[in-house]
Amino acid sequence: MTRRLVIALLALIIALVVGAMIPLGSNSAGHDNQSFTQDLDSTARIYSAIAAPSLASGNLTNNPSLSKLTGEVRAAGDRLEIMAVGDTGPLGVVNVNMPPGQWDRLAAQVEAEKTAALAEPVNESAGSWMVAAFPVYPTSNLGGPDGAVVLARSTASLDSEIRTLWLILGAIGLAGILGATLLAVWLAQWVSKPLASLDAVAGKLADGDLTIRAKAGGPPELRRLARTFNTMAGRLESLVHGSRAVVADVSHQLRTPLAALRLRLDLLAADAAESDPEMATELAGAQDEVARLSRMVDGLLAVARAENVLPQPRAIDVAEVAHERVAAWLPVAEDRGIELTARGTEVVGWIGEGHLEQVLDNLIANALDALSPGNQISVTASDTADGVRIVVADNGPGMTAEERERAFLRFTSNSPGGFGLGLAIVHRLTTSNGGRAALEQSPGGGLTAVLDFPGVPAAAPAAARDDAGQPVATVIGTGGRRAR
Repeated sequence: MTRRLVIALLALIIALVVGAMIPLGSNSAGHDNQSFTQDLDSTARIYSAIAAPSLASGNLTNNPSLSKLTGEVRAAGDRLEIMAVGDTGPLGVVNVNMPPGQWDRLAAQVEAEKTAALAEPVNESAGSWMVAAFPVYPTSNLGGPDGAVVLARSTASLDSEIRTLWLILGAIGLAGILGATLLAVWLAQWVSKPLASLDAVAGKLADGDLTIRAKAGGPPELRRLARTFNTMAGRLESLVHGSRAVVADVSHQLRTPLAALRLRLDLLAADAAESDPEMATELAGAQDEVARLSRMVDGLLAVARAENVLPQPRAIDVAEVAHERVAAWLPVAEDRGIELTARGTEVVGWIGEGHLEQVLDNLIANALDALSPGNQISVTASDTADGVRIVVADNGPGMTAEERERAFLRFTSNSPGGFGLGLAIVHRLTTSNGGRAALEQSPGGGLTAVLDFPGVPAAAPAAARDDAGQPVATVIGTGGRRAR
């Protein structure tokens, strides 16, 4: 954003500077040229008036007036040629270092004037010289001209003045552009830095860091936006922490009375086992319900812990983790007559330590609970354009489209004895790592869980390690069992 703002401002400023400087320089150079030409023409008129008596009298040699005139020409650094009218055209009679050129042509042109009232100088540029030709009329102003004065003046001083003018204008324009560049960079950073900071803070808030706050800076509108953002983040933190605290506190408070109730039921069941078989049967049912409540409380605690997770991602070999979890669950699958396999090699993702293990444990346990002997479960890891994908597919009873849509919500279950907390944990752990979780119908029937995780970024920080050199991990457990 900073670059775009600076480029836009500089383009506008450069256009304004160039649009102002070029006409100004052109006008000033044209004025200098005009002044130079007018001065040259005025001098040619004066020299014509001085030469008129000499040409009229025909005394062109040892003439004090002409000698004085040629001295003034040499002192001024000009060049001069005075021509008289002859039968064959203008004839040079006085030449003061006149540069080579067809000056008789200019003399003939000005001598064509019939009266002094119509006389105008003729100007011509000859390399580094500017030449002015003016007719010489007799003092009586009667008849045509007696000759012509051709005056040449070097344009070196004029060229120097014009170069100096353009250099000054260029320096002013360059200084203006440099100053405008500094101003544009400052203005762009004044606007873009607070926006970049706010964007980074919003990203951290989206990743789950509810304590993050934005620093107010920049224009008043951005400072007001930062304050509004902080107010929103504070309210969101209060709401989320309040909800998590309620779930955690209720779960902790329920565990103690449930443990005491279960102990009392165990004692009563032991006493009634021999004396009252019917009572023992009822007590066994009560024990099962207490155990179910205990599992639900454990699930609620797991959900609360999952929602408080702030992932510290690192490079994880997804295929290796998938093979490890399949090997860990294989004895359970074989005991139930279910085929469990894993596929994929060297697939690296960017995932929090221990999170993928927990997700796979929950999905595999969930599938094992839902399948019958003879069914199959496959865990596949593969690369994608944006990262990695893990697919856990089975050929069991599956879910309807409505059930799949609601499966990640808490307390949504289509399995007897299930609480609907496990898939909520999977969804939370996946999304907190920047991934996506979805449920699809397997081809031919069954359920397929598709998990997409980001790939390893180009500049990935090293994983945190403990004193023994092992990666630091935060693993959330649910007792190894899940319900849909």
